[in-house]
Amino acid sequence: MTVQASGAYTLTVGEVAAASGVAASAVRFYEQHGVVHAQRTAGDQRRFDDSAACRIRVAKVAQRVGLTVREIAEIFDRLPEQPRPEDWGQVAETLIREAEERTAALRSYLSQMRSGGRLCEM
Repeated sequence: MTVQASGAYTLTVGEVAAASGVAASAVRFYEQHGVVHAQRTAGDQRRFDDSAACRIRVAKVAQRVGLTVREIAEIFDRLPEQPRPEDWGQVAETLIREAEERTAALRSYLSQMRSGGRLCEM
C-alpha cells in the first residue's frame, strides 16, 4: 500500500472530497471521528494535508470489510505523524487479518443457518 507523505495542510474540504470520491459532508464526518485531521486557517476554514484523501479511501475499504469508523480511527492513531510505506503495510496487514476473521465468522454463520437448526439458537 503506497501513501503520499504528509505535508503542509493546504487542501480544502472540496479538494479532499474530490480526491477521495466522497461528498464534502463525508470528509467532515471522517474528521469528526478522527480518521483525518485538519488545521484551521485564520478565516476558520479547514485545511487538510495530502494524506487525507488516501486515509478516506482506505477507511472506505475498511468499512466494507466491516470495521467501524471508530475502529478505523484507532488503527490510524497508531500511525506515526509521518508514516512510512512499512507503517501503511502494517495497516494493510491489520485490515487483511480483520477481513479474514470476519469472513471466517460469516462462513460459520452460513453453515449454522444451512444446518436446519433454529436461528435463535445460533
